[in-house]
Order: sequence, then C-alpha cells, then structure tokens
Amino acid sequence: MESRTKVGVIGAGAAGMAAAVTAAKYGAEVTLFEKNDRVGKKILATGNGRCNMGNLEFSEEKYYCQDREKLHSLFQVFSVWDTMSFFESMGLMIKSKEGYLYPYSEQASAVLDVLRMELDRKKIHVITEGEIKKAAYNADRMTFTLKDIKGKEYECDKLIVACGSPASLKKGEGMTGYALAEKFGHRVKEIVPGLVSLKSHEDFTKALSGVRVKAGVRLVVAGETAGRDVGEVQFTDYGISGIPVFQLSRTAAYALKEGKSVEAVVDFFPDQDEKTFTYMGRLRYEAQQDKSMEDYLTGMLHKKINMVLIKMAGLKPAMTAREAGWEKVKALMELGRNFGIAVSDVNSMDNAQVCAGGVDFSQLNTELESELVKGLYFAGEVVDVDGICGGYNLQWAWTSGYIAGRNAAGSSTRQIALGQEKYKELPEDKS
Repeated sequence: MESRTKVGVIGAGAAGMAAAVTAAKYGAEVTLFEKNDRVGKKILATGNGRCNMGNLEFSEEKYYCQDREKLHSLFQVFSVWDTMSFFESMGLMIKSKEGYLYPYSEQASAVLDVLRMELDRKKIHVITEGEIKKAAYNADRMTFTLKDIKGKEYECDKLIVACGSPASLKKGEGMTGYALAEKFGHRVKEIVPGLVSLKSHEDFTKALSGVRVKAGVRLVVAGETAGRDVGEVQFTDYGISGIPVFQLSRTAAYALKEGKSVEAVVDFFPDQDEKTFTYMGRLRYEAQQDKSMEDYLTGMLHKKINMVLIKMAGLKPAMTAREAGWEKVKALMELGRNFGIAVSDVNSMDNAQVCAGGVDFSQLNTELESELVKGLYFAGEVVDVDGICGGYNLQWAWTSGYIAGRNAAGSSTRQIALGQEKYKELPEDKS
C-alpha cells in the first residue's frame, strides 16, 4: 500500500484547523500542534462572540495585499460560497444578516464545536500545550523535523505554518510563526496592530469619553487624505474607536511608524451634503438667534460634543447666537463637519483584532507553498494579508487553510478549481 503523506500543522486557530481538516479529507495523516491547552480560543471572541464567518458582499478590494492578482486566484479556488459549503457539510447551520455570515445560533462556540468534532471524525492527532519552537528541513529525506517546547521531536513530509499573530494576545506572544518563517529564509514585513482604536493627546478626549455617534472619519496622513469610512464612532478617554476607525487604523499605524503626521477628521453630519447643510444652517440661525449657544445646538448632536464645539469655536455657552453672529455660528457648524483629532499612536497589539504585516506574500506561490522550501506552506494571519472588518479576515483563514491543506496533501489548486466549476453556479440557484 502507498504510504499516506504526513502533514504537520502548527497552530490550531481558524486557518490551522481548516488546513488540518482539509489535508485529512484528501488522504493525509495529520498532526495538529497547538501551544494552548485547547484549540480555537480566538474564534470564541470573533464577531463579539457571534463569529462573523464571512461576507456575501465579497471583494478582494477589502484586503490589504501586495499582489491582488494572486489573492484573486486564491479566492477563486475557495470563495465565501465554498466556506458555506465547507461548514454546512460539517452540520453547521448558517444565516446571513445583511450579507454578514453567522452560525444560525449566533454563537461562536458552534463554529468551534463543529471544527473540533471534525478534527475528531477525521482522526487528526491534536497535540495541545505543544508549542513548536524549532523546525528544520531535511534535504536528504525531504522531510521536516519539529521540536516542541519540551524538547520532543516529530517528523512530517509537509509542514503548514498557521500560527496566527500577536493580535489580542499578551505582549510577547504570537511571534512563533514569524520566527519559523525567518529561519526558513522568508522575509517578514514589519507587523503593526490592525483593526484597532486610535490614541490622541487632545485635551477634549476625556470630555467626550463614552459618546457614540454616527459619523464619517477621514484619515489624513502628512496633509493628504489616506482613507475614509462612515459608521458608529466611539469616543474614549484616550482617543477614538469604532468600526470606521478600525478600518483606517492599519494605514495610521504604518504612517506613524514612518514618523508622518496623522489626523482623524470627523464629520458629525455625514448624511448631509455641504450646500443643503449651509442653507439649513442659515435658516436655523434666522429662527433661533435669541437662544444661547448651548440651547441653539440642543438636539443637533450629543451635548458633550456641542460643548466641545462651542469651546473650540471660541464661543461661550451662555452667549446668544445673535451675539456670536452668523459668521462665527457658521464656522462652528463647519467645525462639526471637520473635527480634527491629532493621532499620537494606535492602541496596543493586545487590543487589536488582527495584525498587519507578516510573511512576504510574494515568496509564496498560488498554492501557498514556499518558493524557498518545497513542502512548506503558510496559512492565515501569519501571512501578509489582512482585511477590513466584516468577516473578511476569517474568510482569508478558511481560504488559505483549505488551499494549504489540500495542496500539502498532494492536490494542486488547478485540480481544485476544475473540481469546483460546477459548484460556482450554486449562488444563483440559492437566491
């Protein structure tokens, strides 16, 4: 009998488990190594405990990656629809909420449970508390030797590194994958927190702490607009948070690393065009001139925001709108559309949802195999690919895990693509 390919997978997160399950499905003998006492701990925290597994409004434009053409080819192999099929085949019910995919129960534990059951069903050897500290390629035997933190050695024919990143972990943790990659000769792009809050030394941050408001956020780097987004912004005692801020934080982090000035410009009236906003503001002024500035702004924005705007505009809460005059009132209103917040830093890595940077994507082929070491694969967040909020990072985990797992077991992406042509027609049938 032909011996089965022995595949070692380092890291039992989303990508690692997807890789292990897939490699086993395609005939490999799989050993999955996890440094923690149980698998998939990060999955439980995703989507605020509901696990946003993917997004039907999929686009490669939602990702930061140096080679979008290669990224596109990978998602052609394993798409969001394939993710649904992958989990439904394991018995998980899935639902869409405005395109965002969740387990039907909206419990992240359900996603982890079906993956754990599949690990068991596929007879995958799971070694917990087995952090791999060293890995070497044996050119003469074309195998890999792994050594864990206790000094125990293992050997495998193919190796998948899916260790994840330091995001949401204690300081100093989560660096194993990068260290292993560098030992094998791979470049690792500098890592920074991604999907994280922004810090500021502005005096008004504490005054606005706790305020939540729908707003537009424009990121300005060295005087130039570097990105923008709209959604709920949350003010904290150290700066600003919320989805729009998260979406821009990666760009801010790298800019700050390069010593560039960074400013977040908040528009508290994102739904109003400039011409209408000015016209309605003038009508309001004509009708409300006898009110104090504090009363004049009542009902427009949160009271804390109103008071900060009044102070920044050089006005006093008790003075009437007439005393201030139309030009100063107009300037105050415009300040509400261009509320600048100097960004001093991004929040720490242990508060980040993902990590930007990682193993150089150009050194991996379209099967996620190393261009430097045959039989070595990388998957998940350890690679320099990261997406915005909305299920895109888990989609990358499933896609990269599946591709690395199947190819490590011996199947090429060309075979995968051919085998899934028929399935690509299913979305229309489902609608």
